[in-house]
Amino acid sequence: MSGVQGSEIDTAAPNGARPRVLVKEKIGDSGVALLREHFDVDLGVDWSEEEFLARLGDYDGILIRSATKMTADLIARASRLRAIGRAGVGVDNVDVEAATKRGIVVANAPQSNVVTAAEHTLALLLALARNIPQAHASLIAGKWDRSKYSGVELYEKTLGVVGFGRIGQLVAARARGFGMRVLAFDPFVSAERYRELGVEKARSSDEIYAQADFLTIHLPKTPDTQNWLNAAAFAQMRDGVRILNVARGGLVDEAALKDALDTGKVGGAALDVFPSEPMTENPLFGYPNVIVTPHLGASTAEATDRAGYQSAEQVVAALTGGVVSTAVNIPAIGAEDMQALGPFLPLARQLGKLAMELAEGSSVERIEAAFMGRIADFDTRLLSLAVIQGALQGRTEEDVNLVNAPTMAEERGIVLEEKRVSEAQDFNELIRVTVIAGDSKVAVAGTGIGPKRVPHLVEVQGRRLTVELAPYVTVFRYADLPGMIGRVGTAFGKHGINISSAAVGHTPDGDEQRLAAMVVTTDAAVPAAVVNEIVASEGFEAGWAVVLD
Repeated sequence: MSGVQGSEIDTAAPNGARPRVLVKEKIGDSGVALLREHFDVDLGVDWSEEEFLARLGDYDGILIRSATKMTADLIARASRLRAIGRAGVGVDNVDVEAATKRGIVVANAPQSNVVTAAEHTLALLLALARNIPQAHASLIAGKWDRSKYSGVELYEKTLGVVGFGRIGQLVAARARGFGMRVLAFDPFVSAERYRELGVEKARSSDEIYAQADFLTIHLPKTPDTQNWLNAAAFAQMRDGVRILNVARGGLVDEAALKDALDTGKVGGAALDVFPSEPMTENPLFGYPNVIVTPHLGASTAEATDRAGYQSAEQVVAALTGGVVSTAVNIPAIGAEDMQALGPFLPLARQLGKLAMELAEGSSVERIEAAFMGRIADFDTRLLSLAVIQGALQGRTEEDVNLVNAPTMAEERGIVLEEKRVSEAQDFNELIRVTVIAGDSKVAVAGTGIGPKRVPHLVEVQGRRLTVELAPYVTVFRYADLPGMIGRVGTAFGKHGINISSAAVGHTPDGDEQRLAAMVVTTDAAVPAAVVNEIVASEGFEAGWAVVLD
């Protein structure tokens, strides 16, 4: 795609002085050495809080790990600060919004631990198969129990991978090296990417449950993925399945896992992460067929050194006018273009998410983002990135932002095609997002209305309508017959759901299917059970409850 791959920042030091950088937490020597090639560097690992606060204003850049909290108050104190490097994946300890308002580049090291996490998954996979921790403990206790700890081979066993992003794909490649059959589920990875890796594509997680001898989960943690592996999931699995979680605490319902271990449904489990950490007491810790580690997925000397070096690279780029490829705040766009396009960023992001939700269950291969009318005269790359960000939001192991979105899409084999058209029928500006999966297409379009360009949805699958986008949107596809909107209102009312607005798009001329679209916004999320109840009634074909932000 022709999107922005990083931020080119003009950050020359004041008065031509050599910039100063503070390394607040311990990183590898290679990262410190790189910084010293370009800047005056101080190591503040042992500084007191008082000294840190007193000296923070002297630095143009700072490099931290997870212990230092760069709050809005601290950022306000840092009058010279122009770059914050986070030696690790997350930036939860940085107030990115406050930094962005101050024009401070925030960059992390998202690639630093993916290999380490994948290797730890394989280490636990082997340990589960061969009972290594249990045999070790038995032997050093003075016992020689060869027969008790006999294991199973990985060769020709089926590994189920739920979540097929960066780490899931690395795990799959390594498991195939052991001669395993790999079956993965992630509808937001293209079919071509599965073929490239020699991995079978499951149509649903249920398909994996029915076939996997080992199952590893690599999903992001969101409200939708909380307790993804629960009692209902375990009930569908093969007897004796072995479970691994090296992703996020809370993806596995630990109470349900305990019950499944007690019944023998689950033959073993390996857990590196927990719902709350540090975790030193847990009912599962006493189980002989459960292996636990204290969140070691990213803990290797190489990963620590890599994180420090990669984040140092980004600080160097930010302070020398280079390309900051892992910036987590917005890429550089001209001031005039930003002023014109800024109000359309929420709309682009919402349309991307809505289109992807309506295409859920398909193997997405391409996303088309069309910008029509007056916005086509500007640099729309930022809007394209917002479309991908919305489309992939909540579907990847790490947060998707306006800079890493192209890479995240590329890794999943999803191609973005950007189009600009000078005219938009009936509107001054229009954004249309189309998600292509095989022979199927899902298209939605929207515009900004009023002086503040409030996002409105104006088209769903060729059905014209107008409704202001809100955090909670429900879409129905149904037979174009009278009384259907009333049935939805009655059902929502029965369940205590308050409708904020509703709009109907009737069947376009020449459409033989005679299917209309209805969009309803509510003041609270609509439970899936309510949507399913409506869709099960006569005349309704499909329904989606979508949470937009």
